[in-house]
Amino acid sequence: MRKFNIRKVLDGLTAGSSSASQQQQPQQHPPGNREPEIQETLQSEHFQLCKTVRHGFPYQPSALAFDPVQKILAVGTQTGALRLFGRPGVECYCQHDSGAAVIQLQFLINEGALVSALADDTLHLWNLRQKRPAILHSLKFCRERVTFCHLPFQSKWLYVGTERGNIHIVNVESFTLSGYVIMWNKAIELSSKSHPGPVVHISDNPMDEGKLLIGFESGTVVLWDLKSKKADYRYTYDEAIHSVAWHHEGKQFICSHSDGTLTVWNVRSPAKPVQTITPHGKQLKDGKKPEPCKPILKVEFKTTRSGEPFIILSGGLSYDTVGRRPCLTVMHGKSTAVLEMDYSIVDFLTLCETPYPNDFQEPYAVVVLLEKDLVLIDLAQNGYPIFENPYPLSIHESPVTCCEYFADCPVDLIPALYSVGARQKRQGYSKKEWPINGGNWGLGAQSYPEIIITGHADGSVKFWDASAITLQVLYKLKTAKVFEKSRNKDDKPNTDIVDEDPYAIQIISWCPESRMLCVAGVSAHVIIYRFSKQEVVTEVIPMLEVRLLYEINDVETPEGEQAPPLPTPVGGANPQPIPPQSHPSTSSSSSDGLRDNVPCLKVKTSPLKQSPGYQTELVIQLVWVGGEPPQQITSLAVNSSYGLVVFGNCNGIAMVDYLQKAILLNLGTIELYGSNDPYRREPRSPRKSRQPSGGLCDISEGTVVPEDRCKSPTSDVKDNSFSRSRSSSVTSIDKESREAISALHFCETFTRKADSSPSPCLWVGTTLGTVLVIALNLPPGGEQRLLQPVIVSPSGTILRLKGAILRMAFLDTTGCLVPPAYEPWREHNVPEEKDEKEKLKKRRPVSVSPSSSQEISENQYAVICSEKQAKVISLPTQNCAYKQNITETSFVLRGDIVALSNSICLACFCANGHIMTFSLPSLRPLLDVYYLPLTNMRIARTFCFTNNGQALYLVSPTEIQRLTYSQETCENLQEMLGELFTPVETPEAPNRGFFKGLFGGGAQSLDREELFGESSSGKASRSLAQHIPGPGGIEGVKGAASGVVGELARARLALDERGQKLGDLEERTAAMMSSADSFSKHAHEMMLKYKDKKWYQF
Repeated sequence: MRKFNIRKVLDGLTAGSSSASQQQQPQQHPPGNREPEIQETLQSEHFQLCKTVRHGFPYQPSALAFDPVQKILAVGTQTGALRLFGRPGVECYCQHDSGAAVIQLQFLINEGALVSALADDTLHLWNLRQKRPAILHSLKFCRERVTFCHLPFQSKWLYVGTERGNIHIVNVESFTLSGYVIMWNKAIELSSKSHPGPVVHISDNPMDEGKLLIGFESGTVVLWDLKSKKADYRYTYDEAIHSVAWHHEGKQFICSHSDGTLTVWNVRSPAKPVQTITPHGKQLKDGKKPEPCKPILKVEFKTTRSGEPFIILSGGLSYDTVGRRPCLTVMHGKSTAVLEMDYSIVDFLTLCETPYPNDFQEPYAVVVLLEKDLVLIDLAQNGYPIFENPYPLSIHESPVTCCEYFADCPVDLIPALYSVGARQKRQGYSKKEWPINGGNWGLGAQSYPEIIITGHADGSVKFWDASAITLQVLYKLKTAKVFEKSRNKDDKPNTDIVDEDPYAIQIISWCPESRMLCVAGVSAHVIIYRFSKQEVVTEVIPMLEVRLLYEINDVETPEGEQAPPLPTPVGGANPQPIPPQSHPSTSSSSSDGLRDNVPCLKVKTSPLKQSPGYQTELVIQLVWVGGEPPQQITSLAVNSSYGLVVFGNCNGIAMVDYLQKAILLNLGTIELYGSNDPYRREPRSPRKSRQPSGGLCDISEGTVVPEDRCKSPTSDVKDNSFSRSRSSSVTSIDKESREAISALHFCETFTRKADSSPSPCLWVGTTLGTVLVIALNLPPGGEQRLLQPVIVSPSGTILRLKGAILRMAFLDTTGCLVPPAYEPWREHNVPEEKDEKEKLKKRRPVSVSPSSSQEISENQYAVICSEKQAKVISLPTQNCAYKQNITETSFVLRGDIVALSNSICLACFCANGHIMTFSLPSLRPLLDVYYLPLTNMRIARTFCFTNNGQALYLVSPTEIQRLTYSQETCENLQEMLGELFTPVETPEAPNRGFFKGLFGGGAQSLDREELFGESSSGKASRSLAQHIPGPGGIEGVKGAASGVVGELARARLALDERGQKLGDLEERTAAMMSSADSFSKHAHEMMLKYKDKKWYQF
């Protein structure tokens, strides 16, 4: 496994780190106020960066192959990626360095090897006998373009067809060209006046390996006799050929054409086809030819022992089926089934019981590779049902708009989510087991639960079990269910904040312990969910509307800072608060005709049935103000212990008590400062001049904000890259004055310098680098919590950093993380017993922070990470204990405070592609590796770190890439990965039968070595192709090739995998190779000796 070269960062490092000069120099404090030394355990050697696994559907697939003995599926893509699938949980991702598209894949069946042909005219041999497959050999064609390859079963000679119409032959053991070439002009001779076009098909007659069927694009097919080096028959048809398939007896073959026809040919009757079929053509009267149809791109011809053969094809629909979805057609006897697909078909393969082409095929399934899905059809069951796909290929079912990653979750979470998700399963799948079941699972060394949550453009939220480098969907939540769907285009007066996807999820805030979930959507809406195992019917969906206004010279504030809690009658087992009256429609426009006081979406008014799982607790929507749409939400936090949710945008901040369904705080950002505002702000420009600006387009323009923020896309990097029309949270006008809320953190800590003990508070970070603290005064627990108001007041504490604030966390006096307080999960929809109620009254929310019982003398540390720097602030003194400038020329996209090796660190991903980690609390640099350039906003929006050295991002619209920055995980990765290759006996060849053997007939074998070897065919032209040895290492000096040599290579591989030292391995290998060569020479001599003897002469 390739290791990243990690720059070990030492104290006082020079040029590499721009901040060396001021690194970790604790600022001078007044005497008697020194920071206590905290022993830090993390060192540079605890860190190493490597990719672990890639999940999801291969993006832009282009090729498909299957090993029928190993039961492994391979998919190639247009970007040169290779994905291999075995049994559920056994997956592998490899990449061709060139990035050229994969045009064809061919397994060396049951040999643990695969040949890939790329659009740049290279062939590569992959060794699949190691956990991370590697290329053993490559061959680059210099003068010809590769169009088609064919490797017969149990042969080491690969036929390669080219655009010029020639066929070359490659020895897959040595990956060298044979001198034997079939030239196009020799193949067609005088049968055609013009060039026959590129080779589109090559296959040998299933019953006679010496006869090669070559299909040219123009419509000519040639049966070539390899021994006599001439054509036996030529078949011409006046329509272009797309594919060819044999009947297993070798007497007939079928071609598919560009006019939607299939032609069936008898091998010995080249004059005309015995049958012409137009599967989707309208049969016209008077014996006229049916109307032409779309091309049939591929056909397969599969036989069964008991019954009619199967003819399976893709394409061929008639031209008048406009809007018809792509189809796979299965013709079996007199029945024709047309199976509609959701996406266009890239390729398909029929899975058969036997690897031998000369036996009854007995097809049992068809694997169909679509543009965005992989479908497996059961041929053995009536109606051809599909198999339930066990791979996590549905990540992109709706485009991913954000994601969060949680490692080391409470152990009961995954079973709880699984049990509610199991009810969402679709019905009607095949009853059979998934047939692609090769390989073996790795040994999962990681035992902690991991969950990934993805938010999607259609408003859905998916929970995935990501434990031990696998991925499996647990549960799907549809957040759009609470809103009225607009029936027609005219019925959309309010949703014009966005063009499409009005329910798209932008931010997810989740508390794993209490299972409270909060999501913010693109239409400036927030929904709070509670987890329940019981089904409920909600008569009225509780909702609040918030008017977040940004006025500098505001004479009156529409809602006071301290909105009184709404009168909510409490009583009964399931108190149903009366939601605040939604605004009557008359107020939807103010006196001057501007839209005012209306939300973007309409909440359903009818009762809502909520299944077990996540159930709506409260919907909060921002409303239009004076003709201006609400700005998108830029940050969000929920706390189950306090019963509060808080969110902010570029106008200000709002806090809601979700237990009492009351707005507690509704302030413009500037009002948060009170009289401490450090900025000289101009009054807001007139409304008419302000156009909602699009997405991220305006972020890098113009004005330089205080502390030169280096054109960073501030907090809306994560959120606003949905579409050009979305109003940005940083508008091109008034950038300085538009200060957005970019980070929120509930905690129990010291709010002011004079505090002697910690208390609940909210820390607020803004895009201008300010941190403000809001004090929370919570009523006692139990019923009092529902009756008395929560008092919220700005504390006056203000801290400053350079760049937008991204993340905040708190450490106790020993340097351990202080997690936010939480309320343990309990079932809310079950009537409580009397004594339970008593307990509830007395219960205070659990604060897991060690700080709650601290002695007065003990202090805390606040860790604050911005786009530019990190600071550790000592509390309650508010002195800056440590400071680290993370980057001067770039900006941090994501910063997380994470646990690793019984300690904690700050992990950052920068826009310049660097991944860095810093120790806490002293912010010593521990890792700085260039990982990947920020090529698109998707990476910025989805990158996240979590505990135990795990991280992930969306590498393509359909795939999640996971990586680790932990040395320990890198070392254990080899064990955790699954095995693709498992030793399996090759099935026995079909019995030729006594009489067939005696009197000829049956399968004819061919000594290809004699024909294609150097002794008889000479050497190939040197300029034709160039051999490139692969980086696959010593494992495959002769590849995982067939026959005797392959067996010896296998033995040597086993040694290598057991970790023998390379030195003595090479000696053993050399010895083995020479014995292998002599063995194969003896075997060959033996074969020649007995070649011409009949069975009764032995």
